[in-house]
Amino acid sequence: MHQLPDGSLATLAALDAAAHRIVRIGLLLPWANVAVETELPRLGLRNTVFHHTRLVPASGTTAIDTSFWHGLRAASAEALGSLSQVELDAVLLACTSAGFTGGPHLPAGVTTAFDAVLAALAAADVTQVVLGTPYPIDVTEAEASALAETGIEVLGHASLGQDDGYSRITTDRVLALVEELPQRAVDAAQAVVLSCTGWHTLAAVTELEQRLRTPVFSSNLAMALLAARLSSGVPA
Repeated sequence: MHQLPDGSLATLAALDAAAHRIVRIGLLLPWANVAVETELPRLGLRNTVFHHTRLVPASGTTAIDTSFWHGLRAASAEALGSLSQVELDAVLLACTSAGFTGGPHLPAGVTTAFDAVLAALAAADVTQVVLGTPYPIDVTEAEASALAETGIEVLGHASLGQDDGYSRITTDRVLALVEELPQRAVDAAQAVVLSCTGWHTLAAVTELEQRLRTPVFSSNLAMALLAARLSSGVPA
């Protein structure tokens, strides 16, 4: 199934409607992240059960930097062990930036939110995007480079320049950030990517898809799409 004309949210609904089995997804959450547990239930997946456990980096920090990303990855094995009695169909490290910044190897079978974004773009045959993030500019540029390495051309990007406090970002700020993107890039892009699992973007996704008539993929939406493909039997 490719991206439907109505956008990524319509695709998610169609996949969920076609689901024929219940899937259980393990979510390894950065310890200060509250957006994932807020947004995924609102997407209304009838055949997906999410099981959460929290990752505490050894540094004890919440601001994104090398010690934070590497600490999340290092904590994943122990966190995954806490879900060992649950028969999981997939495990997601619910941090996008930890997926393109390197660090310790993840346990076998763990997929990052960045991988979920790549899978969503591939399933929709998207190769040109514009990118919005709450990250510092150097992290945003690192993500643009990581996307380019996989064949996704980033026509333009914009960032809020924050290293923490993502859950306090309002919908209006997300919308204003997208307005900062070069209009020519937005017009040419096949999709908008709103990277990061830690900010609340669902209201912005809905409004942007209606306003731009372009699919919008947030990190949390991409993780939901991965789960819905599993439950419907559609290859990622």
